[in-house]
Amino acid sequence: MAKPATKIDRLRQAGTLNPQPQGVRAAWFQTGGFFDANDLVQVKYEMLRHAQQDGVTKAEAANLFGLSRPTYYQAEAAFERDGVAGLLPRPRGPKSAHKLTPEVMGVIEAHHRSGGPLQAREMARVVHAQLGLTVHPRSIERAMARKKKR
Repeated sequence: MAKPATKIDRLRQAGTLNPQPQGVRAAWFQTGGFFDANDLVQVKYEMLRHAQQDGVTKAEAANLFGLSRPTYYQAEAAFERDGVAGLLPRPRGPKSAHKLTPEVMGVIEAHHRSGGPLQAREMARVVHAQLGLTVHPRSIERAMARKKKR
């Protein structure tokens, strides 16, 4: 029987495990119980609350919670925009096929024979030769499949 996941395991899996819990020096995090220095969302929320409610400077709050000033400002903006949900981690990386601009798609479409099989590797070479961009063949296949669905 597998042992149940610990809170630290669940925080790590969710991407909310504080990488430096020892940096949190706020007294209420030292006693254990409700406040957990391993929970990065809770640490950020308490940092923001401490600066706003208890009248310390943003730099002092960031320092007390073991975070940087830029992290404070990012958390503050995210909290103002989205509430507590803004403190949750977001997926990293591009959100779309950012290399497949209309110019790139024009080159691909100009070299693709209608009705013929898509030679994505060859299209990637053509794009690289004409535009100097490296585009993965699978990205080209996906783009053409999306275009075909329309």
